[in-house]
Amino acid sequence: MARNQFAGFGGGPNIQQLMRQAQKMQEQMAKAQEELDEKVYEASAGGGMVTCKVSGKRELLELTIKPEAVDPDDMEMLQDMIMAAVNEALRTGEQTREETMEKMAPAGMGMGRMF
Repeated sequence: MARNQFAGFGGGPNIQQLMRQAQKMQEQMAKAQEELDEKVYEASAGGGMVTCKVSGKRELLELTIKPEAVDPDDMEMLQDMIMAAVNEALRTGEQTREETMEKMAPAGMGMGRMF
């Protein structure tokens, strides 16, 4: 008859309780990820000449370019403004995701980078 190898450690954590806590944490993290995926982040560049919206899934949803931003002789500036706006929106979304996941991780685990 097998004995519980942890029986001699009175007052130790209950494995079933730990499993329930882990499952609850996993469910909370999954819900948080779903909510983050649904968020929309907006950024602009060139003093509002170019604006964009990206989803929490890191997809470009909308790009708006004011007509006065289009100078056929300086397409490079327009391209730079587009990249700046998109990259800023993506950075904001990623920062929000990391901060949210870090708050949910047990102290000292630093799990936010996993997501």
